[in-house]
Amino acid sequence: MERILVSACLMGRRVRYDGAAKTSDDALLAAWRKEGRLIPFCPEVSGGLPVPRPAAEIEGGAGGAAVLDGAARVLTAAGADVTGAFLAGAHAALEAARASGVRLAILKEASPSCGSLVVHDGAFGGGRVPGDGVTTALLLRHGIAVFGEDRIAEAGLRLRELERAAAPGGRRDPV
Repeated sequence: MERILVSACLMGRRVRYDGAAKTSDDALLAAWRKEGRLIPFCPEVSGGLPVPRPAAEIEGGAGGAAVLDGAARVLTAAGADVTGAFLAGAHAALEAARASGVRLAILKEASPSCGSLVVHDGAFGGGRVPGDGVTTALLLRHGIAVFGEDRIAEAGLRLRELERAAAPGGRRDPV
């Protein structure tokens, strides 16, 4: 059975910067939870950040790849550099995914760790720009498909492809 890495906040865990959860009521996610497929994970907490914590954004909305490459930092509104915690959390997420053979993740959109289509622009005014978070960028670099919580149906299609390819007599295409 394919396992799926999922943002812990989507599973109801109160791990977000403001101490809240962003629980998803998606029926497919609930079915996967019942099947035991899901591996809840919060890279920010795993990277050593407390709950609650100051909000953080990638400077200039540069995206997670820029952070991985050392070209951008993750900062709080007060200017504290929390890049190290975000990098540590991203690497912990990758290790958790590898340990369970994960090839698919569903992560919280717009997060500086988990965003897969958009992140905040770094100005702390609510603006968003296209891009991905630090954890998403690292997972993608290692061949793990990442979907936001608004693309769970699309993730379901990818899951079926992965399982069909792994079935006896199925195609063995690379991920």
